[in-house]
Amino acid sequence: MTVVARGPRVTVAVFPGTWSERDFAHIIESELGWEARLVWHTDDDLGAPDAVVLPGGFAHGDHLRTGAIARFSPVMRSVEAFAAAGGPVIGSCNGFQVLTEAGMLPGALLRNDHLEFRCDWQSLRVEHPGAAAAWLGDLADGEVISLPISHGEGRYVADEATLDMLERDARIVLRYADADGRVTDEANPNGSERGIAGIVNERGNVLGLMPHPERASEAEMGGTDGLRLFRSLERWLQEQPAGAERRLSSG
Repeated sequence: MTVVARGPRVTVAVFPGTWSERDFAHIIESELGWEARLVWHTDDDLGAPDAVVLPGGFAHGDHLRTGAIARFSPVMRSVEAFAAAGGPVIGSCNGFQVLTEAGMLPGALLRNDHLEFRCDWQSLRVEHPGAAAAWLGDLADGEVISLPISHGEGRYVADEATLDMLERDARIVLRYADADGRVTDEANPNGSERGIAGIVNERGNVLGLMPHPERASEAEMGGTDGLRLFRSLERWLQEQPAGAERRLSSG
């Protein structure tokens, strides 16, 4: 028997209305050479992944409140269990909304303050990347990156106590900023409290962000800052003994 190492296996959850799952799968397979597995929302078998993605788009029941019904899908029970065991999870755009509705991250995402849909490239200031090492470990504190946004309900809100807790515990890891890294009202595309674009859970393995890293992972698409999140994941997995063991297969 020969034991050989394989690349990371990433499960991408798919809800009715999701449209970013193929973008994530393309980057995972074509750009990184990893294995992507698309899992329908009624399936509770994640397939022994190294990481889980909740992609953007829409989900069933979003007309009531974004993510409010999707959080009850069987796949979410498995995602919650995977995260509770320390597995890395990322939720982008609608995926971020589902994470908040599921209680995996605090706060909520509401209609943009100007009531307009925004689709554009957005500068983001990275903060406390070590707090989300699985996804931001290769980025620097204070660094400015550029990722696309595409949302109508991306305004992050929470009560003052929760916002203060996120600040105190260094769990706000991405803020909307201008090209020089200044967090201003003018640079905020949706009215999010304190310019919040991305937060992480207390353990640091679950990241929610409104921008789309999968759309900024090829130079031909306008930028590659999004690819750096996956490279951070790759490095983080290599440093985890349990993760390395899962990525061994016999042949």
